[in-house]
Amino acid sequence: MIKNDSKPTVISIKNLKKSFGSLKVLDGVNLNIKLGENLAVLGKSGSGKSVLIKIISGLLKPDAGTVEVLGLEVDKISTKELRTLRSKIGFSFQNSALYDSMTVRENLAFPLIRNKTDLSKSEIQHAIEEVLNQVGLPQTISQMPSELSGGQRKRIGIARTLILKPEIMLYDEPTAGLDPITSSEINSLIKKVQTQYKTSSIIITHDLTCAKNTADNVAILVNGKFLQSGSFEEVFKSENEIAQSFYEYNFINEK
Repeated sequence: MIKNDSKPTVISIKNLKKSFGSLKVLDGVNLNIKLGENLAVLGKSGSGKSVLIKIISGLLKPDAGTVEVLGLEVDKISTKELRTLRSKIGFSFQNSALYDSMTVRENLAFPLIRNKTDLSKSEIQHAIEEVLNQVGLPQTISQMPSELSGGQRKRIGIARTLILKPEIMLYDEPTAGLDPITSSEINSLIKKVQTQYKTSSIIITHDLTCAKNTADNVAILVNGKFLQSGSFEEVFKSENEIAQSFYEYNFINEK
């Protein structure tokens, strides 16, 4: 469904289905994401966007279909293999998911201590300083999450995923609850991550400005399937009524 090129596929999903009781959330999803590609997945609340990335990261099991990430079928691999795979996937949660009782330094050190047991204290400190510089917040290293703004918490949450140098990034509503200026800063950071870390990403969002500024391709999830996909211009300059209503709802005015 998404345009192919010569780059290798890092995420391949075929006929993915997932229900909760009688509620069909995903009903035959097909998806390919190439190396270095950013894909924005759009859809209304409850359309299955977050369920999709939870299945990709192995947090939920599919009812049917195949989900391959970096060449591994996620629900068929061992617990050890899944743990190794997850270390290559950065998951940026909507609420940033920082530990309130830890400083920024301790929040960033935690995944390294857990996953890179051979690192020295000086190596961990260097990695923390490096990633804080990447997200533009070196001055926050000793602060508590409660002392940070919403935008800063988002940045630190992204930094915590970047510290393991992931190959894939999964962003869940990265601009939700942020003012337009801070949203623009987060959008710029997502593009910076794509360029500097060579990541492939799925960006779950309601925000068309975010989708337009961060994604190479977009896909609209409706009734458990991708209704429309392609570049932002292809999707929203089409005559598809659902795509047009989604566009109009977001009040984007191009000049």
